[in-house]
Amino acid sequence: MIILGISAFYHDSAAAIIDGEHIVAAAQEERFTRVKHDASFPINAVEYCIKEAGLSIEQIDSVVFFEKPFIKFERLLETYVSFAPKGFMSFKTALPLWVKEKLFQKKIIRK
Repeated sequence: MIILGISAFYHDSAAAIIDGEHIVAAAQEERFTRVKHDASFPINAVEYCIKEAGLSIEQIDSVVFFEKPFIKFERLLETYVSFAPKGFMSFKTALPLWVKEKLFQKKIIRK
């Protein structure tokens, strides 16, 4: 079974391909974008891993993501509430990014 693993939207985005128990290819997005701790979707790392593994996207059996975004969002909301009103400015800054990207990762990954 060939699996593409993706880590994104928090820090140090990356991709890896494993075949059974063996790592076939892995890369962090910052190596391609030259942005330290790049949190963007790792499209360059994904493309590199697929090419390095000598595969096409059709040959990948599963695509996995490292976290469940709604659970993470719930934890963040609980933290902001427990530190209210001190955490309001941080919450105000973080909310647009969560609504725009982080909660709807499945759509971004499929694209």
